[in-house]
Formats: sequence, structure tokens, C-alpha cells
Amino acid sequence: MPSSAPLAADTSFSPAADAPSGAGVRRRAFLSGTAVAGGALALTAAGLGPAAAAGADRGTASSAPVTVLPQDRRYADLRRGTNQRWVGSPERVVLATSTDDVVRAVQEAVDSGRRLAVRSGGHCYEDFTTSREVEVVLDLSRMDDISYDERRRAFSVQPGAALGRVYDRLYKGWGVYLPAGNCPTVAAGGHIPGGGYGSMSRRDGLAVDHLYGIEIVVVQADGTARAVTATREPDDPHRELWWAHTGGGGGSFGVVTRYWLRSPGATGSDPAEQLPTPPREVWLSEVAWPWEELTEARFTRLMWNHGDWHARNSAPDSPYTALFSQLKPFHKSAGAVVLDSLVDAGAPGAERLLRDYISEVGAGVGVRPQVRQYRRVPWLHATQWPGFTGPDPTVRFKGKSVYARRNYTDAHIAAAYRHLTRDDFHNPGALLMIASYGGAVNRVAPDDTAVPQRDSVLKYQVVSLWNDAADDEANVAWVRECYRDMFAATGGVPVPDEDTDGCFVNYADVDLGDPRWNSSGVPWHELYYKNGYRRLQKVKAAWDPTDFFRHAQSVRPL
Repeated sequence: MPSSAPLAADTSFSPAADAPSGAGVRRRAFLSGTAVAGGALALTAAGLGPAAAAGADRGTASSAPVTVLPQDRRYADLRRGTNQRWVGSPERVVLATSTDDVVRAVQEAVDSGRRLAVRSGGHCYEDFTTSREVEVVLDLSRMDDISYDERRRAFSVQPGAALGRVYDRLYKGWGVYLPAGNCPTVAAGGHIPGGGYGSMSRRDGLAVDHLYGIEIVVVQADGTARAVTATREPDDPHRELWWAHTGGGGGSFGVVTRYWLRSPGATGSDPAEQLPTPPREVWLSEVAWPWEELTEARFTRLMWNHGDWHARNSAPDSPYTALFSQLKPFHKSAGAVVLDSLVDAGAPGAERLLRDYISEVGAGVGVRPQVRQYRRVPWLHATQWPGFTGPDPTVRFKGKSVYARRNYTDAHIAAAYRHLTRDDFHNPGALLMIASYGGAVNRVAPDDTAVPQRDSVLKYQVVSLWNDAADDEANVAWVRECYRDMFAATGGVPVPDEDTDGCFVNYADVDLGDPRWNSSGVPWHELYYKNGYRRLQKVKAAWDPTDFFRHAQSVRPL
């Protein structure tokens, strides 16, 4: 229990009684947990350009690659990704449309001695594709085909395919899906090799748990670029290269030009049997506790309830694997702590599970949560729900990640409260974004994939999103200081111990290698990969012996 529990009150969740109506519904829907953050996490309600386009079958419109130089009007867009903090100055951006294009572009960079970086969706947290050293950006966004490979009995997904497009094509074409991320504009290219998790991972595992194979362009010791295939088949001589892409992160070994997806144990030749089937419908809920009613004791109780619930309900056989949520304690300038939740409507007692969950999180807090949304929708529509989707591509952001094995400690909660209620910092886009984890994810052994964190129950970020470059220093400092203070007892980072289990490689954070922010003595690569790092280094030595593919946190050569 928290050290100072507040007085209890009747805070049980009753959507019929608590839900607003009329104009109140419209206003509160607009002021949702995502939109309230000054637009920082909101996606346009009228239909995202990228997400809407993800549903269309564009195929490969042209067989010819395109090279964009600085004088080209497209250069301003193509020199950057989603995080507007980072703007590159490459000599050229090459937009490939085929594996052969990739081989040629890599070979030209090798032969000319130019530094190359690879980008698929452009959602990198750090400057890995925009640093000053990068001279050529190889953009894979036009390689977005999704099809079924009958010979391999697996779905073929190219790296430029945005997740919204992946969900749309797999579901409409074959009635299946991949349990991947919640942001529809994130592309498969970077998402999958980092592990890939989302709202159905508690039910069906990580994206990499369904990765059958890859096609990848590598550079040999003699400087020759070539494409190779690696699968999870036990007798595949390239199996370790496949393994490295089940959580080893992108940009270390080569350029993945195709992913093949098939669930372990899938049999037969029917495409509809090769990947999981998503829910037909889901219940969506958003509730909020106003900051004006949250004392430190009440906030402590809310956080403790949330962590304790996940510690008790995240086993692989729990009925609550059907439920996923994000708790978002925003900075007090945003006005509320928000809980967005989803549950598979086909699970036994689904609506009761959802109501009980929300009631347990709010139990004893002394504040009845405001019901902002409560509705049942088809699954495919829910993949575009802004309650879970990612950042507006016009903002700047900084994030730092945590795997949690059990409930937050009192010290974690106290430090979070202190920074979320600071009066010397005002940004409604600063928050902790805490996602449900565990369930089927924890059914896989730590060394079966390159994701070693297989007994965590929560996965979260300390993150801030903002608009103006003038606010960079204040926001980066807030994220760093909040994170450092939350984990002050372990050197400013969530080291692998009984409470926490390191960091998520897809939420790249170069501070983990900076002794000013990591005084734990645990190196950045151990926070990401734990004991698997040396195995990744062996793959690196075998497949990228010249260290051609590298960035600030790429796997280092042996």
C-alpha cells in the first residue's frame, strides 16, 4: 500500500451514470486525454493524411528510384522525420522502390565512402538519420507492399508499410492481423526489429513473436552489398541474423527490405490460419481525474492502485489479457490524469472486466473520474482511435523509457508527482505515458528473441511534446530531471532489478550512455539488451564486419 493512503470514497465506475451528454459530450471528446495536451498528442479528427492514405493500395507506383538533392523542393520534407527537433543536411535522399534499388544505393555509398542512414517511417526519437555525419539517407517509404507469399506460407510486408496500412490490408484481405503498435503512421521498417508492441500484445504477444523471416541487404567484408534471406527455421544457416531482428533494433546489421510474418505453430496453407485473428469489436473508454481534486496522497493512491492491478493481472493466463490501457498523468497544466482503455468485446464478461478495472484503479482515491468516452466500435476503426495513436508529425519531443516488473515504488511516485506539479514548468504536453504490458508477451523465454524483458507488467515513458524550438531546453530538462529523480536510487535509470528491467530500444535515448544522466554503472546496451548484447555483437561481426551500418546506439563490433 502507499505510505499515505487518502480517505476512501465511492468512486466505482458506472458509465451510464457518469457519461456526459449533449454539448458536454462534444466538449469532453475534444478535450480528450490526447487533445488536452495542447494538441501535442492529438491527431486530426477529420482524417489523418498519412493514416487515411495507409488504407489505400498504392503498391509501387514507379519502378524507378528517386534521388532528391538539396535544390529539390521536396528536400525540406525529406531531410527530417516525425520529430521536428531533428533536421538533417544530407547530400541526397534516395527513395528506393525495390531490393535492387537498395543494393545499388548501399553499394554506391560504400564505394564513395559516404555515410548512409536508413529511414522507413521516420519516427526515430533521436538524430540517427539526421546527424551531421549522414551524407545519404536511404528512404524506404515507397516500399510498402503487403502480400501473401504462398511458397513461404507467410505474409510479406515491406519496410515502408505504415502500421495503419498493414492492419487494413491484412484484415480486409485475409481477416488476420499483426499485434503491433498503436500509431498508424509508424512504419514496419523500424517498428518490427525493435520488438513492436501495442494494444493487443497482452493477448497475442509482440510483433516479433510472429516474425518468420527477413530479406536484408548487408555489406560483406570485401565491401560488396548483397541481399540475403534469414528465417527462424532451426536449420537455416542465417538464423542468428533473423534472431537479431527480433528486438535488436534497426540500423545495426543492414537494410531490411522485407519481413515475412507467420505465427509459430501455424499449419496448413490457408492464409487466414497463419496469423492471429483480431477482435471483431472492442470497448473503448476514457476517464479522467482532474488535477484540481488530486492531492499528493490521492495521486499516490491512484498510481499505487494502477501498478498493483497490473502486478496482479498480467500473467499469460489472466482473463485480463483482453484489456490494454494507457494511464497518462499529464503535467498539471493539462488539467487531468487520463486513463484510456480498450478491451476485446468478445472476451467473456468484457464490459464487466473494463468496468471493474477502472473502478479498481480509482478505488479509495476520493475523486469520481469524469467519463469522457465509453463506446463499442469495430476493431479496425479502433486502430485509428486517437486515445492511443502517436504524435502529431509537426511537433518536437523527447522521451525516456521504462520496463516495470511490479508496482511503482513510493520513491517513483513521489518524484513523478513533484515534477508533474512543478510551478516553474508549464507544458500540457508533458506526461508519463504508462502502457499495460505482460500477458502473452511474458509467455516467451527471454532468449527466444532479442527482447529479453519477458516478465514486465508495465512499459512506460517520461515524455514531453512541444511546438517551438525556443522551448527545447526547458522540455528536455524536464524529461531528464523527472526520469533521473524517479530512478535516483539506481543511478538515474531503471536498471534490471526486482522493480524495473531496463529500457525499450525503439524509444531511443542517447542519455543512457551519458554519465551525467546514467551514473548506475550499467551501460546503455545492457539496459536495452541485458545479456543478449554479446550475441548481437557476434551477429554484427558476421554480417556487418566493416561497421558500415551504424549510429549513436547501434550494436558495436566485437
